[in-house]
Order: sequence, then structure tokens, then C-alpha cells
Amino acid sequence: MKHIFKEGKHLSGPTFLLLHGTGGTENDLLPLAEIIDPDTNVLSVRGNVLENGMPRFFKRLAEGIFDEEDLILRTDELYQFLSEAADNYGFDRKQVIAIGYSNGANIAASLLFHYQDGLAEAILHHPMVPRRGIGLPDLTNTKVFITAGRNDPLCTEQESLDLEKILSQNGASVQIHWENNGHQLSRTEVEAAKTWYEKNRDIAEG
Repeated sequence: MKHIFKEGKHLSGPTFLLLHGTGGTENDLLPLAEIIDPDTNVLSVRGNVLENGMPRFFKRLAEGIFDEEDLILRTDELYQFLSEAADNYGFDRKQVIAIGYSNGANIAASLLFHYQDGLAEAILHHPMVPRRGIGLPDLTNTKVFITAGRNDPLCTEQESLDLEKILSQNGASVQIHWENNGHQLSRTEVEAAKTWYEKNRDIAEG
């Protein structure tokens, strides 16, 4: 998968997995990683699927309707890539923290839905429920931060609440940050994610 890797101050520490939205590239979310923690390793990936020339992480049948067969395939592809990248670059596979927006948040959520050790933590900006009616792995040690817009036309309030409920029911520690905006990613969301991330580090070190 086309990607960028930037080694941080501590290769053995957390690694941010950056996952862009539809039409984005591996460069899009680099500023977010810089805001949240400039010292952390960064692995930023470009989606392998093209929709009208726009990179995505998996196919969809229509807006808001995922191609589940392709979603499963691409989720496994990303999961395998993370293991290979950890071997190649020497970062700790058990400390991968996803930061995803829209389509990128959805593939990150899919990693959580399909693999117990897919991610240590996840920051999901405007995600949807990737699949419904399936059993999830035990996510007891997984922390998830969701940001959502109350006026988001693509991802409704209920969608965000459903995702929070599903993840929580399977053991994950989930927090939602609400904005009175639409689907766009705001600076205040990123600042809220930074606060959440730093709080988790303080708890771990304390």
C-alpha cells in the first residue's frame, strides 16, 4: 500500500495510523498527527480503491451503502499491511493508534469490528457503523474517541450513537465529542482528540 512512515522520538512508543477521507491522500492527515503528538511515529496510508479517480479504502454501492465483501477484503489487506510495516520499520504493532476521517474512520472501525488486536486505540472523525448484525471480538482494552457533527448529512447522530453502543457492548472504552457542524473536520475536533489522547497517556504513566 502506498504510504509514508515518519519515525518519532521513540520508535518503541505509539504509532499513529493515518487514514484519509474519500479523495484524500497519505499527506492529508499529517497536520493532525503533528497537532495531537509531534513526537509519535506516523504511518500514513493511501486507500487502494479508486472511485471516479478518488482514492478510498473500500468500495461502496452508493453513498452510505458499503460493499461489504470489499470492505472485509480491504480490512484484511490493511490488517496484514500493518503487520508487515511493523516488521519493516520496527514499530510496536501492539501500540497502533488509528486516526481516521470519514472513509478512513470507517476502515479503522472495521479493523475494530473484525480483529481483537487490530488497534490499541482509535480516533474516529465522522465514522459510520461498518457492518451490522455481526459478532465483534473482545475489545476490553481498546480505547475509542469518536467525533461527530449534529448536523452531519452523511453520518447521522443515531449512526454515531449506534457505533458507540456496539463498541461499548463489546468492551471498548468509548467517548463521543459532538460538534454543531456537518461532515467537515474541524480544528476543535482535533483539539478534543489531542486532549483525549494526552489523558490516556497520563493514565498509562500514572
